[in-house]
Amino acid sequence: MAEAYFDEAPLILKDFLSYMETIKGKSKNTIHEYYYDLRLFFRYMKVHKGLEARDKDFEAIGIKDIDENMLKEITLSDLYSFMSFLSRDRDNNSSSRARKVASLKSFFNYITNKAKLLEQNPAAELESPKIMKRLPRYLNIDESKKLLGAIDGEHRERDFAIITLFLNCGLRLSELVGINLSNIKNDILTVVGKGDKERTIYLNTACKKAIEAYLKVRPVEGVKDKNALFLSERKQRISNKTVQHIVKKYIKAAGLDPQRYSTHKLRHTAATLMYKHGKVDIRALQEILGHESISTTEIYTHVDSQQLKSAVERNPLSNYVDEHNDNDDNGDNGS
Repeated sequence: MAEAYFDEAPLILKDFLSYMETIKGKSKNTIHEYYYDLRLFFRYMKVHKGLEARDKDFEAIGIKDIDENMLKEITLSDLYSFMSFLSRDRDNNSSSRARKVASLKSFFNYITNKAKLLEQNPAAELESPKIMKRLPRYLNIDESKKLLGAIDGEHRERDFAIITLFLNCGLRLSELVGINLSNIKNDILTVVGKGDKERTIYLNTACKKAIEAYLKVRPVEGVKDKNALFLSERKQRISNKTVQHIVKKYIKAAGLDPQRYSTHKLRHTAATLMYKHGKVDIRALQEILGHESISTTEIYTHVDSQQLKSAVERNPLSNYVDEHNDNDDNGDNGS
């Protein structure tokens, strides 16, 4: 990878990142996360080991001098000290800390088993914090219709197609931005997901009509990326940031909370509505969403509180009360 920030990285980190991208097939976003996680770790280690003053600007600590000798000095205790630092000083939640544990385990596994720099892997016994599974936030059917109904303005057709695809297909932001005209064949859309894996999504009537309406007004002259489906005002492929701004704008226009909902929450909405109202099989939902593990998809099998309440109320014994105690409650209880 010819990323500018590689100039700041020590050789062993560059080798690791190149290995994860070219051999393991990790996406550029994942490579960036590895880099930022490990840069943070190396900065902490330099302070922790007394190689940098504790009052030095943390963000200014260089890591290019991290070498084999320093890596050999790192222990499991040092790794847990870093975890405490993340929780105490950086206010990282369990999900953020779990991601950094994964980065550390991947890095030390590489330098131990692939680069052969270490005889023992200090991260082999490093445990990941338990992550409490939270129910995904999503729009209900009425809120989804409100959102679609709020779309207006100069780029109405484009924006309507973007949000329609999010709500019907459960696309990731990067997948939507990356759609090319050549990816659409009749009612079939091919998207490139995590790890550069392709998957097929069948477009329903709403999606086909929304795309057709947009293509009638999509610019043709002066387009910089002629194959990109969604274009910005500058007639180039629309950016992640622009799509996020579009979604937030219409969420607010629909009278919904822009702090609670985002592009990813629209993906949650599509998944939840398909499972809850479309009775979509969990395996089929896994394929549609492009989840590698079925356990990731299982979060959408949740039931909401109203369903739980209704289930209890439908119990055939729900109206059976003890008439004797019921009568006692109306009189003296003997106390």
